[in-house]
Amino acid sequence: MTFSSPIFLFCFFPIVFLGYTIIPNRFLRVRNAFLMLASLLFYGFGEPFAMLLMLLVVFWSYISAILIARGGIYRKIAYPLGIIGNLSVLGIYKYTDFIVENLNTLLRTQIPQPTLALPIGISFFIFQAISYVIDTARKDTSVQRNYFDLLLYISFFPQLVAGPIVRYQTIADALKKRDYTLSKIADGFQRMILGLSKKLLIADTLALVADTVFYAPDAPSLPTAWLAAICYTFQIYFDFSGYSDMAIGMGRIFGFDFPENFNYPYAAHSITEFWKRWHITLTTWFREYLYIPLGGNRNGKFRTICNKWIVFLCTGIWHGANWTFILWGAINGLLMTLEQLLHVPKNPKKCKPLFHIYTVLAVVLAFVMFRADSAAQAFQFYAAMFRFSSLTPAAISECTQLLSPLVCITLLAACICSVPLLRKFTEKYCTAPRCHAIARIGTILLLVLCLLNVAASNYHPFIYFKF
Repeated sequence: MTFSSPIFLFCFFPIVFLGYTIIPNRFLRVRNAFLMLASLLFYGFGEPFAMLLMLLVVFWSYISAILIARGGIYRKIAYPLGIIGNLSVLGIYKYTDFIVENLNTLLRTQIPQPTLALPIGISFFIFQAISYVIDTARKDTSVQRNYFDLLLYISFFPQLVAGPIVRYQTIADALKKRDYTLSKIADGFQRMILGLSKKLLIADTLALVADTVFYAPDAPSLPTAWLAAICYTFQIYFDFSGYSDMAIGMGRIFGFDFPENFNYPYAAHSITEFWKRWHITLTTWFREYLYIPLGGNRNGKFRTICNKWIVFLCTGIWHGANWTFILWGAINGLLMTLEQLLHVPKNPKKCKPLFHIYTVLAVVLAFVMFRADSAAQAFQFYAAMFRFSSLTPAAISECTQLLSPLVCITLLAACICSVPLLRKFTEKYCTAPRCHAIARIGTILLLVLCLLNVAASNYHPFIYFKF
């Protein structure tokens, strides 16, 4: 079991929680130091060298912000260097092999690839460091002159390796004073267990189907390809939103309020709306630090479209050094461009089901490119999804073999939980104290199911740990 396992995170947390609880609330500095050391231990367990790299990233950002605050020539030098230094670390570790490989292919050279090991979660903590430097320069946040508090902000273990991407001003006050109540702790535990359940009970079950088809040596038939694509679409949502729920829940237990990262994206009626609901903190980051500085939508339709393309190509590149991610970003950029040109409404009053079906199909097809190991495999998969000649009794039989009773129940649960039906029902009918007690009991039952699942299933790391 490695630290990229949800079980390691879930087992590591109680130890930290007990140690944190022992320290009296009035000794907040000691509590902060304890959380910082625990976070370094958590990251260093799986990535000893990467921990040193992160310490250097935090120190670079810390010094840059202090020099920026001094103004004058210091600001002019430290501001660009603070951003360039952090981006250089991300670029070197994440894209060097990719660039060298493509140069060798294009120029027919034999430049040796350095094969650098990618530190887990580097994209997340680098983006947090950059946001801190930029917000300091914009005076959106005050400079943190305590290196260890800044280190806690960037290294805090619940959201260190897969987000949400938290801006410094979001937790700045909590570093100095925060609530620690039983109600908040109970809510945090409930949210954390809900996230663990999403990951283990839904995402990992559907991952078995998706992996079986995507790893198969032969091209899939039409029904099998669609089943795998749909299973992966649910898998990545419940995997990533499950981690975000765990991070938000653990943060709440320690007194930190992290921003929401998902808002039922599969209930969207356009790709534009989808991206307002999916990975919200990343979308917000690119909007605040790239799209708006480029001009946003202030300089006419053509510039707006260009800016969106730049943002989505960067979004694809951020996800990984592979042409599949770049093409996935381009697909989303193309769809948003078409929606803008065709004036697709964000919240259509008429034909809502049709807009919803269009959005879900577009998302499913786009995620095929995201999941594929190569662009060639993705296009092979697309061909299989629309090869109607492969819709034979044998192909249907092959597909139904993957649809075990557990998979069918999980798909049904995924459909229900990916739209806000349950939330609306509970908000309307479950407001009495008795309902809250039932919710707590339900949470305990989910935890029991998760523990049983761990005993009987294979290891599946969080998908976004590799980014």
